[in-house]
Amino acid sequence: MRNDQASTAAVAPELGGNTAEELAYRLRQQELTAEFGRYALRTHDTGALLQEATRVCALGLHSRFCKVMKYLPKEGQFIVQAGVGWKSGVVGQARTGADTESPVGYAFQTGEPIISNHLAEETRFRTPALLVEHGIKRAINVLIQEDGRRYGVLEVDSPVPGRFTAADLAFLQSFANLLGVALERQRVEEARQESEARLQEAMAHQEVLTREISHRVKNSLAMVAGLLGMQRRAAADPALQRALDDARARVTTIAQVHDRLWRADEVHTINLAEFVDELCGQLRATAGPGQTLSTEVAPVLVATDQAVPLALLVNELVTNAFKYAYDAGEGDVRITIRSTEPGHLRLTVCDEGQGLPPGFAAESAKSLGMKLIASLGHQLGGQPEWQDADPGTRFVLEFPVQERPTLQL
Repeated sequence: MRNDQASTAAVAPELGGNTAEELAYRLRQQELTAEFGRYALRTHDTGALLQEATRVCALGLHSRFCKVMKYLPKEGQFIVQAGVGWKSGVVGQARTGADTESPVGYAFQTGEPIISNHLAEETRFRTPALLVEHGIKRAINVLIQEDGRRYGVLEVDSPVPGRFTAADLAFLQSFANLLGVALERQRVEEARQESEARLQEAMAHQEVLTREISHRVKNSLAMVAGLLGMQRRAAADPALQRALDDARARVTTIAQVHDRLWRADEVHTINLAEFVDELCGQLRATAGPGQTLSTEVAPVLVATDQAVPLALLVNELVTNAFKYAYDAGEGDVRITIRSTEPGHLRLTVCDEGQGLPPGFAAESAKSLGMKLIASLGHQLGGQPEWQDADPGTRFVLEFPVQERPTLQL
């Protein structure tokens, strides 16, 4: 905001203005206050706000000097925080006392505005050295408050003999009130930005911790898988060897999931298509001759909380199909994950092998693999269903998508 040219008809009373000229002078003060209000809504710089306030107040009272005195509680004194007309080194550095023996201290401590039209003859207060140094002959002081909290004092000083009037005081007080509201707005905005910055910092720190935890879990699971491999090599019982192989494969799958999460850009969600494609690539690497695996997966985001049970379920279903679906051990297994109704996915794993055995009932199956499949399906929020694909077997699970992790409060 810059508007230094006052109307030529606006003449202050101390300069001999008549009634019409004084009216124009008061209207000019109202205009300056309104312009500053618009400026205060646009700026987010407290320093610039205060400096502009001193410039406009000096202009409104036809004076060269104006300053904002901010109270420093720890020091018990004021600092000239912003100002116009003062010598170099005053603004931002000069300090004055806050006791009631000075005009600025009295205005701050009591909340009462002060007009001193004859500082040289003033008996109520001492004249601050700063004013004497600059030849100030009269001053006017009003309190600046932020939502009831005392911020400091707005002061206009003049080296020209004359008088500040009650109307001048009304202008300066209304201006100080507006400035207090603007400062409160700035304080709230700065507090909000600081709070948001702390929140962003906390979230970033949480993501780092999540990645680190996932990385450590992956390494720990890889160690467990290695120990299971060592036990398998030492075991002589074929049934125990198969059980250890299955356990090792399941632990390895969980470790691979955590490795994927650790390397992901987003720790809360994961791209389902990319995730399943990477998992199936690892399953293909362990498949036997003539065993193929094809996929069709919707590119949706799911919460990482669903990644582990979904990966274990897919791993269990594909591994079982490779083991038992085809007599000759050769054949294709197909995985599809498609969106059904909004917020739901349907997982289908099917083969064209020998099909389900007669009288098959998943709920009464005793094998660990079938129990694990049922448990994982329920964990994902669905009801596992086994179907005769004619030829082959089809597994179907429809489950809700969890797009963000569940917060534990």
